[in-house]
Amino acid sequence: MRNKLISLQEAVAAYTWDGMTYCNGAALPVGSDSIVFGVEMARQGRKDLNVICHCGSQQVNLLGAVGAIRRVEVGFSGLEVYGFAAGLNRAVTSGKTQIEDYSNGAMAMRLFGGAMNWPFVPATVNTFNDQQYCSCDEPDQYPCSKKIPLITDPFTGKQYGAFRTIRPEVAAIHVTMADIHGNAIMLGTEWNRFEMSRASEKVVLVADRIVDTDCMRQYPNLVRIIGEVVDAVVYWPFASYPQASCGLYDSDEEQMFYMNKMMKTEADTETFCQTWVHGWHTREEYQALIGREKIDKITDTATAFLLDPYRKWIKTDAEVEELEKDARG
Repeated sequence: MRNKLISLQEAVAAYTWDGMTYCNGAALPVGSDSIVFGVEMARQGRKDLNVICHCGSQQVNLLGAVGAIRRVEVGFSGLEVYGFAAGLNRAVTSGKTQIEDYSNGAMAMRLFGGAMNWPFVPATVNTFNDQQYCSCDEPDQYPCSKKIPLITDPFTGKQYGAFRTIRPEVAAIHVTMADIHGNAIMLGTEWNRFEMSRASEKVVLVADRIVDTDCMRQYPNLVRIIGEVVDAVVYWPFASYPQASCGLYDSDEEQMFYMNKMMKTEADTETFCQTWVHGWHTREEYQALIGREKIDKITDTATAFLLDPYRKWIKTDAEVEELEKDARG
């Protein structure tokens, strides 16, 4: 299997485009997500995106704030203790972005259906209420009959809803560690990253650590994403920043509050982007922007012991750079 390492800038240039259906992974609004991939999409000026996400995060918040999202389907769109997602809220209330609301349970079913290549999934949640009856795609129809249409169980005659399955064109999935072939291990909550990797046409992994393939061979039962479904691997420490990555770093609460505050207005968003979107190019510059004091603080995490079984296989930055050179030929 080939070496799939690619730079962040190359990955966004090669695997994203205006108007695409994009799925970002993975976890709670304070947890693992491919944040830096969305930042690079904002830098490269992607627009008119149809975004599908299990949980809204600072990635969706930023993309909404810069006007990159045409439509978003989401199971949860807030930032928990950090408040409403101000950038996404501004995009939706201004009419720039349409939002289609589901539950997290519904998103899980729809991703599973996409992974199984099913035409639809029987809906046992989100029915006979406004999540079924209201649709951004059919705003003048109430109750809407197209979002979650009713079907009849051929065995019992009982009525259920039917969910469209999710089949994204591109998914950028955050993982704790990956090898150069795209095999990956995730620590912490998974939030359907397994199904997302199978449902999407193109998959880019954004990994906090690169490990030797022997690590995957040692723990094959933990390899939830396999190289056969992955198109590219991006190495980026602190890929979820300012959110957390279990075993590696906690969320930066100060930056989480600050970032959401800056998404409230177009002017403040532009100020934020001057530094946090356009103010760096390399991994080293990105970490310098976060700052050594902050890095030391968030990496002093109570979950650090979870990485202990894998440490001997983790590649150094210098080793990864050589592997990236090999991948470019």
